[in-house]
Amino acid sequence: MFFDNHAHLDDEKFDSDREEIIEKVHSEGVSFISAGYSLEGSKKAIELSKKYDFIYATCGISPNDIPQTEEQLWKMLKEIEALAKENPKVLAIGEIGLDYYWEKNQKMQELQKKAFIEQINLANELDLPIVIHTRDAVMDTLKILKENSVKNKGVFHCCPLNRELVKEGLKLGFYISFAGPVTFKNSKNANEIIQMVPNDKMLIETDSPYLSPEPLRGKRNDPRNVKYIAKKIAEEKGISEEEVARITFENVKKIYKIK
Repeated sequence: MFFDNHAHLDDEKFDSDREEIIEKVHSEGVSFISAGYSLEGSKKAIELSKKYDFIYATCGISPNDIPQTEEQLWKMLKEIEALAKENPKVLAIGEIGLDYYWEKNQKMQELQKKAFIEQINLANELDLPIVIHTRDAVMDTLKILKENSVKNKGVFHCCPLNRELVKEGLKLGFYISFAGPVTFKNSKNANEIIQMVPNDKMLIETDSPYLSPEPLRGKRNDPRNVKYIAKKIAEEKGISEEEVARITFENVKKIYKIK
């Protein structure tokens, strides 16, 4: 069974055919996590998880969705806390982290750091792992993780193919989640990074509806396409796609405590 550990089926790109796509995903034996990234997105992810037994959820405020003031942020995080406490299918706090690609303003970057740290604290309080989004912020991300103990560790989602990030992330006990970019023809580090990650620390995801893998690049992505990421990993590690599916499903059960 394939398990896509990070997808966004709540995204507006699925508004016209969401139920149909979810049924197709299920018919192909794929389970997935609908990952929250904003307050509204987290609520929608949880609603999907309640409706379907093969869908789980995460909730959190991503660096690209934090509000403009601390006051608004604390209010929002109180709501995230309530959502996580009330819903047993919430498996982690995320996606959370830092993104300096979209946010160049230093004041807002500092607010991103505060939101990241506060949500690490929330995850620790709730005995949950975290799901990390990091883009153009490798050193600050690692600094925060080293200075703020993460009780249940977590996942670098759609992990940037950065040697330092992967090396240090593994040292800290985090899982590395591979997405569509490892299949891209212009992905320079993909083969090396795949080899760097031990089998017991790797996960696979689509980040649907974004980042469709080859040979579907440029089209809308959905959890069925997680098989293409598995195929790439299988080729690099010299194992079967079925073995990749089995290994990553076992890892999902460990990190998210799914029975």
